Amino acid sequence: MPDPSHAFIDSLVADLEPVAPLTRSGGLTGAFVAALAAVGVAAFGIGLRPDILAGKLDPVFLLSSGLFLLLACAATFAVVQMSRPRVGNHQTGWLWAAAMAALLPAAGLLTWLAARLGGGHAAVDLAGWKCLVMGITLGLGVGAILSVLLRCGAPTSPERAGLLTGIAAGSAGIFAFSLHCPHNDIVHIGLWHASAVVVSAVAGRWIIPALVRW
Repeated sequence: MPDPSHAFIDSLVADLEPVAPLTRSGGLTGAFVAALAAVGVAAFGIGLRPDILAGKLDPVFLLSSGLFLLLACAATFAVVQMSRPRVGNHQTGWLWAAAMAALLPAAGLLTWLAARLGGGHAAVDLAGWKCLVMGITLGLGVGAILSVLLRCGAPTSPERAGLLTGIAAGSAGIFAFSLHCPHNDIVHIGLWHASAVVVSAVAGRWIIPALVRW
């Protein structure tokens, strides 16, 4: 007589097919290609900053763009690792990059408050809204790639994975658009450029978990 438990197990695995395992290099490559596409759109579709074309880069631009690029890389690596959970897989390195990038909005806010108290200009302007919208838009490709990766993987914390995906997308998008944005004002960069990362992070936190649950 056949063993009923064996028959039940056989019925569960009868339709299973082997799939290619997720690799770290594959996820990072996909995100890199998406980020490179965003840079290409900003550079060739919208246009580069005048100082880049002249070969005279502003220090504030270099510092702020470098911090956003560092945050994008750190968050992307964390998301790729979260799609492949395993024992001891703790991702905290992105927190240090986020802490460094947080200096930009802090400096921008303090500078803006000082200017307002002294009768200076307001930070709300049309150029700021453009940076916010374009930074989010250019980061959608990175967000989509990482979302698909999480969907194919098995993140144990979809909420945190969604948050980090939004951070990676927003940081990559605003880095790409900063190659076009001509503003070197720390108020503009600290408030508007950082806002693109914050908005993307919030959107990722609330939208992506529903797409990747398993």
